[in-house]
Amino acid sequence: MAVVGPSFIALQVHDLEASARFYEERLGLTRAAVSPPHAVVFDTQPVPFAVRDPAVDLDAVDKLGWGVALWLKAEDVEKIHDDLADHGVRIVTAPFDGPFGRTFAFADPDGYVVTLHG
Repeated sequence: MAVVGPSFIALQVHDLEASARFYEERLGLTRAAVSPPHAVVFDTQPVPFAVRDPAVDLDAVDKLGWGVALWLKAEDVEKIHDDLADHGVRIVTAPFDGPFGRTFAFADPDGYVVTLHG
């Protein structure tokens, strides 16, 4: 018996629609055809990614997602970086060339640090 790997990833957020718009407008994600009422699921491959209403008190901690590394693959990392920076999104790690290609990290509207790579 063995675990195969991740099959679903979701971030609990303060404002579901604002976060969903951020991921749609700034990262170009597309909403899946069906989502439960408390979440917005995106049509990402190979693993679905979602934002959802919180099941815990998000204000009970200083930093959301502390210790978790969320990496998303993108086709044009530099273009997305420039768009995020132009829209005032906090860039946590400036773009650099790493083992997964062009890479940078930003903070989403809730402060989750997300790394994009090429």
